[in-house]
Amino acid sequence: MNVLWLAPIAGLVSLVFAAILAVYTLKQESGSDKMNAISGAIQEGAAAYLNREYKTIAVVAVITAVILLVALSTSFEGGFFDSGRIALGFLVGAAGSAAAGYIGMSVSTRGNTRVAQAAFSGVRKALGIAFKGGAVTGLAVVGLALLGTSSFYILFGGDPHAVDLVVGYGFGASLISLFARIGGGIYTKAADVGADLVGKVEAGIPEDDPRNAGVIADNVGDNVGDCAGMGADLFETYVVTAIAAMLIGGLMINVGEVAHVFPGIASDLTVIEYPLVLGAVAIFASIIAIFAVRMGKKENIMGTLYKGVITAAVLSVILFYPVTVHLFGTNPAAYSLFVAAVVGIIIMALMVVSTEYFTQIHAPVKSIADASKTGAGTNLITGLAVGMMSVGWPVLIICGGILVAYLVPFVVTGASIAGLYGISIAAVAMLSTTGIIVALDSYGPITDNAGGIAEMADLPPEVRETTDKLDAVGNTTKAVTKGYAIASAAIAALALFSDYLHKIGGGVTAADFSLFNPLVLVGLLIGGLLPFIFSSVMMRAVGKGAFKIVEEVRRQFREIPGIWEGTAKPEYGKCVDIVTSAALREMIVPGMIAVVVPVVVGLVLGAIALGGLLIGVIISGLMLALMMANGGAAWDNAKKMIEDGYLGGKGSDAHKAAVVGDTVGDPFKDTAGPAINPLIKAMTMVAILFSSLFLATGVLPM
Repeated sequence: MNVLWLAPIAGLVSLVFAAILAVYTLKQESGSDKMNAISGAIQEGAAAYLNREYKTIAVVAVITAVILLVALSTSFEGGFFDSGRIALGFLVGAAGSAAAGYIGMSVSTRGNTRVAQAAFSGVRKALGIAFKGGAVTGLAVVGLALLGTSSFYILFGGDPHAVDLVVGYGFGASLISLFARIGGGIYTKAADVGADLVGKVEAGIPEDDPRNAGVIADNVGDNVGDCAGMGADLFETYVVTAIAAMLIGGLMINVGEVAHVFPGIASDLTVIEYPLVLGAVAIFASIIAIFAVRMGKKENIMGTLYKGVITAAVLSVILFYPVTVHLFGTNPAAYSLFVAAVVGIIIMALMVVSTEYFTQIHAPVKSIADASKTGAGTNLITGLAVGMMSVGWPVLIICGGILVAYLVPFVVTGASIAGLYGISIAAVAMLSTTGIIVALDSYGPITDNAGGIAEMADLPPEVRETTDKLDAVGNTTKAVTKGYAIASAAIAALALFSDYLHKIGGGVTAADFSLFNPLVLVGLLIGGLLPFIFSSVMMRAVGKGAFKIVEEVRRQFREIPGIWEGTAKPEYGKCVDIVTSAALREMIVPGMIAVVVPVVVGLVLGAIALGGLLIGVIISGLMLALMMANGGAAWDNAKKMIEDGYLGGKGSDAHKAAVVGDTVGDPFKDTAGPAINPLIKAMTMVAILFSSLFLATGVLPM
């Protein structure tokens, strides 16, 4: 059997195991009628939002598909036949991105009450259910991503030309992921910030207190942002990273370098198919790792979860070796690619360690908590400083990984293109463990919701204590996933940029991208600017949505008698409607930035300026996204550290200051920061798809 078929088979196996875990999760005891009613309200709100969001996005997707069909008909030898296949891939990629998030969210919104019920039996049982519920999203994401990418490659002919057509699939995944990330991020943080400000700060009532009309919207937001949004995000990250490596492989074939660079290779097409096979074997490793996550009597929660990550990483490395030898032979060139793959796994592990240090209860988070003793101002200053400092180690890790992944194949083979291929393989290997990493992320909203249900259903204090322990770890696992996705975006974007450079061809070389060329400099500056404008639009959207939530909750406190006494039920649906409308309205402008700006720059300033723009977006986007994601998570855990009794605990002045810091950090870590990841790749995919058009129509000279 051709080993390429391992890819679609592994995708199907992943989906089967996702279904098995979903059945297991839903078979668990769901608790009292009151708990199920609260969970039902969260399910209803989440489904209603996603249905409305995807209807809106579907219109954008269809219009974009028509544009691709017409605009690209002259860019390929196959004319409308090829542009039609790209448009088809785009629509399926868009549907896959939506499905990846929807599947996970459906299980997450039903697993929450089961985790709350399991918390009666202690941390161990509740952790097992929450993690397996999160693993449904992880396995669904990688299963759909690998199945779709490999199937379209095979369907379109299984050759270098097929890879160019599969780019449409990646663009569909990127664009819809971008909208899902933006919309979900605005929804979740507008609800969260609004509910916290009017509940914790003004009214002095606990988080998730049922008297707060914003609590259902807040719990819905955890799912549409951190589960559905992250599912769509990692789906496109996985797809685009694989396509980036396949494009470099196709480039190697087109320039006739394969046999020279890899003398023991089974077939020229191996350089295209190798990334898919790596993803396939890593899926099997991730499935085994999921079942390895079992809490011992003396283990802590974070250690138990990391046991799964370590198992997946080690098994993946072990499986990478025989696959590499089988495809490339036993020679130094083959071993250099294995080294590049191992580098990708090491980058993943080091990113986890770095993120955990800056966001878990260590010195940086403690410094933010201590700064809260003198008020919100010092809390904010320290939190910003921690966020900025947290960028250092991840960037150095990425730089080191890029250098090793490039230099080892380059030194062994003497071919620079082998070095570029090594970088892309490192990115693929890093993303190969997506199944277990997304499981860690989706675990977070399940435990967060479980705590909310425990509070609203008046469960015993020890139940809420258990869910709080699970939720505190969930903040870190979500931060780890965001850092992982952002780092992979930067590495994959470099590989995509190399393909863009090849696509514009026409005598254009890397030397043309000199800083002495004013078009390059203008492109760099515009690219560096975009993540800031993009983030500003989303932060303002969260602020406006939160303002409306605060006003609505205040109105209900004022006008509905009996809320304070608990004898009247707040109008939760009003807040759900407010943030739903705000998210759908505000997501359009930042989403269109990713498409409109590269098209305008490419058409007006030309392909060289657009290349500068892509580099600028990668550099500033990486830094800003890491700062926001890590800083926001650190603010959140500093607040939770105080809530656990540090500096006077809940209700203290330090706690009030920490809540303010957390409200600033919320849109940092869950709205603006993570959305920069799909922004980078969506813009790069636009550049690749329309490269020939930009090369021919640039108004200004190169």
